[in-house]
Amino acid sequence: MHSMTQQDRLVIGGVDAHADTHHAAALDDRGALLGTQQFPVSTPGYRQLLGWLRRFGGVDAIAVESTGAYAAGLVRYLRRRGVRVLEVNQPDAHTRRRRGKDDPIDAEMAARLALAGKATTIPKRTDGIVESIRQLRVARESAVKARTAALVQLGELIITAPQELRDQLSTRKTLRGKATLCRRLRPAARELGTPTQAAKFALRSISYRIGLLDQEIATLDQQLRPLVRTAAPRTTQLLGISTQHAGQLLVTVGENIERLRSEPSYAALCGTNPIPASSGKTRRHRLNYRGNRDANRTCT
Repeated sequence: MHSMTQQDRLVIGGVDAHADTHHAAALDDRGALLGTQQFPVSTPGYRQLLGWLRRFGGVDAIAVESTGAYAAGLVRYLRRRGVRVLEVNQPDAHTRRRRGKDDPIDAEMAARLALAGKATTIPKRTDGIVESIRQLRVARESAVKARTAALVQLGELIITAPQELRDQLSTRKTLRGKATLCRRLRPAARELGTPTQAAKFALRSISYRIGLLDQEIATLDQQLRPLVRTAAPRTTQLLGISTQHAGQLLVTVGENIERLRSEPSYAALCGTNPIPASSGKTRRHRLNYRGNRDANRTCT
């Protein structure tokens, strides 16, 4: 009779994810806590976690925090085995005030949110072409930021450079033009104790860095272009939609676009939907300052 009860029992799991360990909690379909357990972040650890939950009965769903970060590997593992995974975006504030915070409590609360029907978000898929686009875009964005920082440094260094060097570089008006001239500078290596030679050396070094970053960004753009066209052929054909625009929208939505049930849900994801801000006889709306801000800038 006991084994039959376990077989018929539905189990809802919750996972609080961290870099090295995942803490799991199991509830039955009536909300009773069946147990909590910690598992390592590895394929054997994922296997142990799922096996541990299945010891209590049939797994109905597992609610997971940090599905796009610490728990990305676990989500891929569970999906390949046909387990329904739900995303938990934030902990329950009331529970935090009442019971405090630790990993078993967070895992339990994730499971309770799923049991109460409050955790309904389907995590993004991270095993397809959109994940490849995201990874390449991360590399591109860091290269763009590094290039911007290098251009700022170049401009500041030119301002404080000796006057004769500033006069030499003044023939170009833009920072990029000045960077081209700086790559042609020939500092005297044995005279770096003098400000002029040291400035030449520093300016040439930064300008070469800008050139290398330009090449890196161009290479990443070359790799991104066919991937984005393959993933979103109709979007990339629209007027004014560049590879970067379409790539950002793809990364924001995810490969499993069916997880967004309507246009309003997409607008909420991008932070472009108006938020009611009415009180009494006053009826008004305000801007949504939440949502994915990168997608918001792309949409607007």
